[in-house]
Amino acid sequence: MKPLLVFQHVGCETPGIFLDLLEKQNRPVETVRLYEGDRVPEDLSPYSGLLVMGGPMSVNDEADYPWLRTEDRLLKEALALDVPTLGICLGSQLIAKAAGGAIRQGPRKEIGWYPVRLTTAAQHDRLFGGFPESIEVFEWHGEYFDAPPRAVNLASSALYECQAFSIGRNVYGLLFHLEVTASMVSDWVRTFTQELDGVKDYIRPDAILDQLPVRIDALNRLAQTFFVRFCQSLR
Repeated sequence: MKPLLVFQHVGCETPGIFLDLLEKQNRPVETVRLYEGDRVPEDLSPYSGLLVMGGPMSVNDEADYPWLRTEDRLLKEALALDVPTLGICLGSQLIAKAAGGAIRQGPRKEIGWYPVRLTTAAQHDRLFGGFPESIEVFEWHGEYFDAPPRAVNLASSALYECQAFSIGRNVYGLLFHLEVTASMVSDWVRTFTQELDGVKDYIRPDAILDQLPVRIDALNRLAQTFFVRFCQSLR
C-alpha cells in the first residue's frame, strides 16, 4: 500500500484526528515537516494521496519560506492528475493558488467556532453528502480566497463566500479545521497568544475554550465521516 504524503508547516498543526483514522485503517503515512527542512519528494507517484496541513504563514511568503514554491509545483501536479488531495486552512489556500486563484487578506479573522452553510452542490458531494445544511466548525485564518477556476464551491460562512471547494473528483480544500482535537485547540490558544491579542476586540480566547467541551465531539464525528470517505479514493 502506498503511503499518504503529509505536508506539515508548523509543529502544532498536525493531522489530528485524521492521523488516528489512518492508524486504524493501517494506512502508511510519510510526513514531510517543512519547518524542519525535510526533503520534499520530486513527484507524487510513490504516494496514495496528499494531505496539506495549516500554518501561520501566508501562501504569498515564498521569499521567507522557499519550500512554498515546491509545494506549489507538487499541487499543480496533483491538480493535473487528479491525485486525491486534501488541503486544510493554509493547505486549501495553497491549492487555490496552484489552481489559479488569488489569496487575499480578509476584512477580519475567523478564529474559534463558526457555522458554515453547505451549498446545494455539497449535498450531492461524495464527501459532504448527507451532512446537515449548516455545520459548526473550528476556524483559524486571516486570509481567504474566492472559489478558484474550475472549482465547485461547497460551503460558505457569514464573512466568506467560499469555505470549502472541490476541483475534479479528488482534490478538496477546506478553509476551516475539521481535524482538530480538544488538545490541539487548547494548544493553539496557548501558542498563538500574540495573534489573539491582536483581535481581542472581537475574539475571546476564553469563549473558544468554554465552548470546546460542547462542540468538539460533534466536530470529530463529522471529521471521521468526511475523512473515511476521502480515504476511499486513495490510490
